[in-house]
Amino acid sequence: MLITPSSLAVLGGAIALAGGLLGSSIGIATSASAGTATLSEDRGQFRNVIVLSSLPMTQSFYGLIVLIIIVTAVVPKLPETGGAGFMVFGIGIMTAAAECFSAIHQGNVCASGISLLPKTKGQIFTNAMMLAVFVELIRVLGLVFTIMALSMLGLM
Repeated sequence: MLITPSSLAVLGGAIALAGGLLGSSIGIATSASAGTATLSEDRGQFRNVIVLSSLPMTQSFYGLIVLIIIVTAVVPKLPETGGAGFMVFGIGIMTAAAECFSAIHQGNVCASGISLLPKTKGQIFTNAMMLAVFVELIRVLGLVFTIMALSMLGLM
């Protein structure tokens, strides 16, 4: 057999990581672009810009966690027959979508907060952080749903 269930499962984990990396890079680029403009206006906001710009990076770590879970915990328990490999592959795609879209939109939220830092003299920082955390919650739910789905399949 050319495509084994194990190879499909690992491919699903790799796609989950790729989704996190893609979304993080887009989200960071969006928020860092706003940060560059903000710093040209008020250099004193550097710390706030760095913190808000780095928030979309966490989705990359979630993707790595999913890949590690699949490679270390799921693949050894995967039956070599049946559709379990396709199921894990599908779960990886669902995870990649959750990571990618949440990172991109978190970057947009952070960019909005960053652009208002000079106008509010940094007072918007806490509010922007809290709103960005709401978007992060969707990604955390994606990780929880991934673990639940793998557990429901009896693979964890």
